[in-house]
Amino acid sequence: MHYKKYKHILQANGRLNLTRGCIHACIYCDSRSDCYQMNHDFTDIEIKEDAAMMLDQELSRKKKKIMIKTGAMSDPFMDLEPVLKQTRACFEVISKHGFPLSFQTKSDLFLKDLDLLKKIHKTSRLVVQMTITCMDDDLSLKIEPNVTSTSARFEAIKILRDLNIPVILWISPLLPYINDDLDNLKAILNRSKELGVKGVIWYGAGLTLRRGNREYFYQQLDRLYPGLKKKYIEEFGFRYHVMSKNNEELTNYLHNFCEKFGIMYKEDEIWDYINYFDNRNPNQLSLF
Repeated sequence: MHYKKYKHILQANGRLNLTRGCIHACIYCDSRSDCYQMNHDFTDIEIKEDAAMMLDQELSRKKKKIMIKTGAMSDPFMDLEPVLKQTRACFEVISKHGFPLSFQTKSDLFLKDLDLLKKIHKTSRLVVQMTITCMDDDLSLKIEPNVTSTSARFEAIKILRDLNIPVILWISPLLPYINDDLDNLKAILNRSKELGVKGVIWYGAGLTLRRGNREYFYQQLDRLYPGLKKKYIEEFGFRYHVMSKNNEELTNYLHNFCEKFGIMYKEDEIWDYINYFDNRNPNQLSLF
């Protein structure tokens, strides 16, 4: 890992990226794409120097509170976090200024900061976004080797449910011929329903491939699923959106399931829910 100075830490829309790169080693990771102009090895994590101090300064200048969102480009709870404690330091700043928070993760390490998260949930607003790609722990270990197991992630969701902290589930990506089967989706949705997940983010069954992440993905297919790369190239060519042949069936099932059990799945509705914060009402819980 290495440190780099930045002039700003927070985007105008509330997005907060504390690091660049990742050590989860997910075979499908879009953040490896060349378009993100990462001028270092992807696993050589770039730490934004003095992130908490910069965030403190930038939040103090905000006239209106907005939802702070982190985790879209790199997980704020990688295995480095227990040592660095950078994510916690920034969350303490967010709590200090009374801003709402939403973070996306594939880890249960955030449970170590549950004291702080409960405080943000109580005094402002907290929405946790968790990614689940496959119900089977062994398959998860194969395609995303350094993330928390699926079963442990669901246990973390259970803890959040018991604290009345809302969870939005990302079911993405579902890789053609690997985890794009209906049984896998059914199992994820059934467990999510049991645990009271508020909504599901779904961009269809498939993945995105472009220069940078395509090469890495195909290398991993050669290693893990010999012969599958050839099938991908023959079927999908060099498309950016690689959609499963099961996409229509899976999408229809998900939509019907969510409608039946009152789980949000419409994109605009979910993002409105995540981003919502009423500056006039400090007690956000009553609104949901």
